[in-house]
Amino acid sequence: MGIGKVWLLGAGPGDTGLFTIKGRQVLEEADVVIYDRLVGQGILAMAPKNARFIDAGKCAGNHTLPQEKINRILVEEARKGNKVVRLKGGDPFLFGRGGEELELLVKNHIPYEVVPGVTSSIAVPAYNGIPVTHRDFCSSLHIITGHKKAGQTYHIDFEALVRTEGTLVFLMGVSSLNDICKGLIEAGMNPMMPAAILQKGTTAGQRRIVATVSTLYQEILKQGIQTPAIIIVGQVCQLADEFAWYEALPLAGYKVLVTRPKDLISSMAEKLRQNGAEVIELPSIFTERIEKNQKLKNAFEHIHEYQWLVLTSPTGANVFFQELKEAELDIRKLHHLKIAVIGSGTQKVLEEKGLFADLIPEVFDGVSLGNQLAKNCQSGEKVMLPRASLGGKELVEELEKANIIVDDIATYVTKYQTQDFYQSAVKFDEGEIDCVVFTSASTVRGFVNSVEGIDFSKVKAACIGKQTKAQADSYGMETYVAKEASIDSLIELVIQLKNIRKDSGGSQYGDVKKT
Repeated sequence: MGIGKVWLLGAGPGDTGLFTIKGRQVLEEADVVIYDRLVGQGILAMAPKNARFIDAGKCAGNHTLPQEKINRILVEEARKGNKVVRLKGGDPFLFGRGGEELELLVKNHIPYEVVPGVTSSIAVPAYNGIPVTHRDFCSSLHIITGHKKAGQTYHIDFEALVRTEGTLVFLMGVSSLNDICKGLIEAGMNPMMPAAILQKGTTAGQRRIVATVSTLYQEILKQGIQTPAIIIVGQVCQLADEFAWYEALPLAGYKVLVTRPKDLISSMAEKLRQNGAEVIELPSIFTERIEKNQKLKNAFEHIHEYQWLVLTSPTGANVFFQELKEAELDIRKLHHLKIAVIGSGTQKVLEEKGLFADLIPEVFDGVSLGNQLAKNCQSGEKVMLPRASLGGKELVEELEKANIIVDDIATYVTKYQTQDFYQSAVKFDEGEIDCVVFTSASTVRGFVNSVEGIDFSKVKAACIGKQTKAQADSYGMETYVAKEASIDSLIELVIQLKNIRKDSGGSQYGDVKKT
């Protein structure tokens, strides 16, 4: 194996939507991911399921790995032939010590690339309604590290900063806030200059305190603040309330965990993010097509004997059409079949092939489909049912009651997956995650497998249907079910759950039934 390569990759400020396209492309090919504490959990979920994760998290006074050790790991892993991603919050060259890591790579002739990231110094103020520049207030922006070594004084020319009359952004300066404010005032800054501290910007934990440079420290002592947070000083801070937009979104401040097969996550997560939620994508299950599927091959050879084709999931539909293509079977061979599907996602896959379902039950579950299909079939008719190997029995049982012949063909298997960083990411006991969205019983089981040891009674579960809810109930979760088994209905349910928490602390349920 030849020498590998290292990518210094900026993960952005936290919101997964602010991760760059190139960053995602690089991360999805990684063999080894060395990540910092400020990297969003949703970003980590984009790595391949077989990637190896190394926690290099740093916070004040506590380094999981010393910088020198990180540098050595980059070289060692690349020499093994690995694609190594050094994943840093924000941008790797903005107080990220990226230059130090490159020095050792260059010295050891290790190939590398740098992929810039969106910096929190601009993105976090923007998410708080603060433009870092505005023609009416300032014409310059200055980004300063607020971090200093214990027992040492600042090497900051506060007088020079005051003379710029520009916007000042201090990163990593929460513990030194009082010293920073004093330094600016002593250097001649107007004590009434607007100033703000912005907590956990672009995430569900986002919060801001706006005051003046002379009162900000006292306000933080009164109200409290959590890290990471940035300090911003300048006239632009007075625009925060007028320009604020993030907190107006329906799910702002709400953290949701989405469990679906990895290849099907995006649409659900994207809709939640559009509504303001911070989303962790937990690909707790994945699917594998059954190779050399003789039973399906036999079904194709006797396709003329079936009257109905039943597709119960987007994965099942995709696998069916993939198998059809690989068998070199013209789609026109299906011309005599009526097609029934469960769910709008499955319907979408079908329509992408230029086909339209003859039957879609109003309630998206196996019992409902079985009941309606039985009414539309003649006794003795034959149904092809290509689906997951562990598909529910309810659909088959309902059809067999009506003397309908069901050829239940397993075309793919569902497997569980987990990655070490999820154990620390999924903190229900600490109230970090507000709810989990489940779209099938298998995703419930995959979630339980991925986060062993947590108290499931603290998990608020938004479920797509009764069978999914029943599975979540079996683990003692606090369950809620969508009015319809659709993605849009699930989104509406999550918004209702967020409003319950906001309006009444969860003691009243309004239109949402806790069952």
